[in-house]
Amino acid sequence: MDKFRQAKNVFQMVVFRLQAMVLATGLMVWVLPAVAQERFKPANSDVVATSSVHGQTGRNGSLRALDQAWRAQPKDLDASLAYARAVFTLGLTEGDLRWFGSAKAALAPWWQATDLPAEGYFLRGLVKQGFHEFDAGLQDIQQAIAKEPRRAEFWSWRFALHLLLADMPAARQDTEEMARLFDPQEAHVYRAVLLYRTGQALSAVDLLTTAIRAAYFKDPSSQDWLGFHLGEAHRVAGQPDQAIAVWDKQLKANPTSHLLRLSLAELLNQQGNYRQAKIIALGKAGKLGTSTITDALLMQALLASRGLQDPDEPQLAKQMADRLQSQALRKESLIERPKLIHLIDYGQDPAAGLALSMANWQLQKEPPDAVLFIQAALAVNQPRAAEPVVKWAEQTGYRDPPLTRLVEQLKQHPLWTGSRK
Repeated sequence: MDKFRQAKNVFQMVVFRLQAMVLATGLMVWVLPAVAQERFKPANSDVVATSSVHGQTGRNGSLRALDQAWRAQPKDLDASLAYARAVFTLGLTEGDLRWFGSAKAALAPWWQATDLPAEGYFLRGLVKQGFHEFDAGLQDIQQAIAKEPRRAEFWSWRFALHLLLADMPAARQDTEEMARLFDPQEAHVYRAVLLYRTGQALSAVDLLTTAIRAAYFKDPSSQDWLGFHLGEAHRVAGQPDQAIAVWDKQLKANPTSHLLRLSLAELLNQQGNYRQAKIIALGKAGKLGTSTITDALLMQALLASRGLQDPDEPQLAKQMADRLQSQALRKESLIERPKLIHLIDYGQDPAAGLALSMANWQLQKEPPDAVLFIQAALAVNQPRAAEPVVKWAEQTGYRDPPLTRLVEQLKQHPLWTGSRK
């Protein structure tokens, strides 16, 4: 049972971070020149992280112990794997993907190794996909499965990557393998996720409603995991009020969930409930303490303030711009979804947003990115630029209310057929 719950914990986070994700507190795209430096990727002569990344107030003792054990023996594989798993999970939990760089630093001595144990291949695969080396990451996870086929979390991540790459037949095969290897109740949930990602959201709602009431899934992590997907299935089915109710209830049960908080804030903004969206996005940070929230939540707070036309908008806009400027000065090769939202949805530079969306779509095909891609194409009067999104929606069967409306706008645009009325 523990292995299933461990898998659910990990999968709960990855589905949004890579949706997101990512995030997705936000997904990332490789868009800068090859000379750009990755986060926390030092020169060979540099000392890696001279002070503990867990030395901040509030880090718990177990993480600190793993940090210290790794630094004491950075060439010890077991210590490095334990630390890498901890900081990678921390990045997902806190919605801060910069922790992925710390995980990569821990795995650096084995980055090219071909004789790793299953855990080594798995964690290296996670970090690779975090840096958008999707094919290489998938290969590592498949190597892990070959060595230990009954590790449920390996299969859940493979499923998530197949969804990210829009390989629906492979994702379906993953669910069949999980049904064969593990408890059927687990497989039913993955099937439900696949259903709402392929145009069958109401069927997914039924499956997830049954699952979330089952005794098998009564532990808190399972409730979070299922609550997110049930809310998402309702949203995709065009039932935003039900989605809001599910996410609000689950966020009250687990106020620390970045996944639920961000999902709820985004949907409230989409529904025009800007006041509540801002409250959810800022959380305990309040109006002034926004340095403690993620870029993704700050971006939602900014959109809400714009909708409210309140006096906080200039301050929030400056904070968001400062964060993005800091990323630019560091010449980071990773750009997260908040950057795309700032350029496109907030309207800072739709043309630049379209260029980034086109590059992003070559790597990953996720619903939030599809919406932003079409928004940018319409904003700069280039509807045909978003044709790959339309083909993806047709091939997968995916549809949700925002995407459906935007696709219709594309097809009604005079330039969609090449005419210039």
